[in-house]
Amino acid sequence: MSAPSTVSPQGVQAPSDGCNLCFVIAVILFSICAPAVFGAQTWQDALAQMPLRNQARELNRTNCVEILLEAFQSNEVVKALVFMPGATDEFYLFRRAKAVLINSDLTLCDAVTALTNQTFIHATFQPPFLLLHTDEDPLDPENTIQDQNTAARLRRQARVARLRCNDWDWDLLEPVLKRSLKLGLRPWRYSVKSWHFYRHSFAAWNVDGLQALELAALAGKSKFTLRRREASFEVDPRVRAAPKFDAHLR
Repeated sequence: MSAPSTVSPQGVQAPSDGCNLCFVIAVILFSICAPAVFGAQTWQDALAQMPLRNQARELNRTNCVEILLEAFQSNEVVKALVFMPGATDEFYLFRRAKAVLINSDLTLCDAVTALTNQTFIHATFQPPFLLLHTDEDPLDPENTIQDQNTAARLRRQARVARLRCNDWDWDLLEPVLKRSLKLGLRPWRYSVKSWHFYRHSFAAWNVDGLQALELAALAGKSKFTLRRREASFEVDPRVRAAPKFDAHLR
């Protein structure tokens, strides 16, 4: 037999204990799920709040990388904006990437959308990084962690509050990372072993030490092996797909 319901003094039937329990459970579930359903911000939402300081009407090899990296701001969704080697090749090697901007009050989201609609460049969000790349760029890192204690220290203790690199070679980036992470890096600065790394173009806010190493690898077409108190970088030879060539480049 079910428990009897009580009646309030006004004559309205009051809910039973079972109904009260169901209501409490529903409130708890809503409080847990609501942020994920209604409040989750996408990378597009985050970039739409970042105005372009340079309201250029065209993005090209002379201005695009600088404009986008300068516009990238600290936020809760995207920690870094990375130009991978295939994307920078579109500007500096093939010299063909151009994107027209037609809106007023342009944002970083407008610029990224224009690039992906008008060039061979794609945008892929691999939390917490937004990667600008082409079909040739491998998106699955091949980094190796041999010392878990060093990895844990980099995640927990090493922080890079802000770092912006526009066309930096290894000789510029290596001392910055070494000083910030308190970590030995190979190859050494000015070593010929770094000559085949791509020049690094990315902007980052509030990344941990391991993420900073990952960014260097993504932007430089390299991979690293993390050992005790040392990260050793080498060229990543993988090519996911051959680049698309214009007729005059074949």
